[in-house]
Amino acid sequence: MKTWFAIPLWQRVIGALVLGIVVGLVWGPGAESIKIIGDVFIAFIKMLVVPLIFFSLVSGVAAIGDLRKLGSVGWRALLLFIVTGQVAVWLGLALGTFLEPGVGLDTSVIERGAVPDPDSMDWRATLLNAIPTSPVQVMADVNVLPLIVFSLLIGIGILMAKEDGAPAQRIFDSGAIVMQKVTILVMELTPFGVFALMAWVAGTVGVPALVALAKLVGLNYLGCLLIIGVMYVGIIKGLARLPVTDFFRGIVDAIAVAYSTASSNATLPVTMRCVERNLGVSRPVTSFTTSLGATINMDGTAMYLGLATLFGAQIFGVNLDTADYFTIALLATVGSIGAAGIPGAGLIMMAAIFTAVGVPLETIAFIAGVDRIMDMMRTATNVTGDATVAVTVGVMTDEIDKAEMVSADDV
Repeated sequence: MKTWFAIPLWQRVIGALVLGIVVGLVWGPGAESIKIIGDVFIAFIKMLVVPLIFFSLVSGVAAIGDLRKLGSVGWRALLLFIVTGQVAVWLGLALGTFLEPGVGLDTSVIERGAVPDPDSMDWRATLLNAIPTSPVQVMADVNVLPLIVFSLLIGIGILMAKEDGAPAQRIFDSGAIVMQKVTILVMELTPFGVFALMAWVAGTVGVPALVALAKLVGLNYLGCLLIIGVMYVGIIKGLARLPVTDFFRGIVDAIAVAYSTASSNATLPVTMRCVERNLGVSRPVTSFTTSLGATINMDGTAMYLGLATLFGAQIFGVNLDTADYFTIALLATVGSIGAAGIPGAGLIMMAAIFTAVGVPLETIAFIAGVDRIMDMMRTATNVTGDATVAVTVGVMTDEIDKAEMVSADDV
C-alpha cells in the first residue's frame, strides 16, 4: 500500500491508461464487463458537482473582499480575468467546431443512459429559468445555471453584509476546503476508473476511439499554447509593455510545478514567489491577483470545457445551435470559477455543462482516461494567466519594479 501511494497520482493514472488500452485491445468487447468500475468512478464525480460548485463559487466571490475598497487593482484584475476567460472558451469552441475531433467515430455500440434534451426555449424563458425559484430543487435536479446564479448571489450577499457576513464566509470557506479534500479523495479512484474505462473504450470501439482521443489531446495542447503564445504574450507586450522573454524566465518555476502537479492551489506559493521576486510586482498586488486568480482565473479549463463539450456532441451526434454555444460559453467561464484548483476538477464541471446542453454524460467515460494528460497543460496555462494578470495590473497601477525583472543570468 505504501508503495502504491508513493507513486505520484499522475504516474499511476498514465500507467492505468496504457494498461487499460492494452487490455481492451486484447480482450475486445468482453472488456465491457469491467466497465462497472469506471461507472462507479463517474458516479462519484457526478456526486461532487452540486456541492463543489456551491461552496467554491460562494467562497470565491466572498474572497474578493469589499469591492469598494479594492479600487483600481480589483476591477482591473476582474476585468482581465473575465475577458481572457471568454476569449479562451470561444477558442475552445472554435477548435472543436472547425477541426471536429469527434466527427466520424461510431458510438452506436455504446449503450447510453437517459440523455437530457438540449434547451430549446427562447431567451425570455431561459432568463426566467436562470432564476432559482427553489434553490433546493435546483440542487436536487442539478440545474446548473440557476445554481450558479444562487451561489453568486449568496457570495455577493456576504460581501454586502461585511462584518456580519464573516461567520457565513468562514462556513463557506471551510465547506470549499472540505469539498476539495473530498475531491482529492475521489481522485484517488482515478487509476482504477481510467483502467476500466479505457479497456472498455478500446475493447468496444477499438482503435478509432483512441485516434479521436489523440485528436482531443492534441487540440487541448494547441488551444493552451495559443492562449499562452498569442493572448498572454499580446497582453504582456501590448498592455504591460514588458519583455516577454524575461517574463517567462521569471515564471518558469511556477509553470514547471503547475505542469507536474496539475494543481493551481499547490502551485500558488511558487507563483507568488515568482511574481513578486522575479517579476518585481508589489506584495499587495501579488497576493491579491494570484490568490484570486488561483480561484477564478481558469482560462485553460474554460477553453477545455468548450472543446470537450463539442467533442461529446460530435461523437454522439448531438446537434448544438447558436444558443447552446452561448450557454456553453457562459457556463464554461463561470464554471471555471467554480472549478477547484486541484487535479481532476475539470471533469466535475464537465458533467454540469454536458447536462445543460444535452450532451451524454458517457462522454466523460471517454475523456476520463486522458484527462490527466490534458489537465497538466491546462493548469500550466491557468498559472501563466495568473502571472500575466498580476504583472499587467502591477504596471497599470504602478505597483511593479521593472528593474527587478529577472535576467538570463539570474536563472
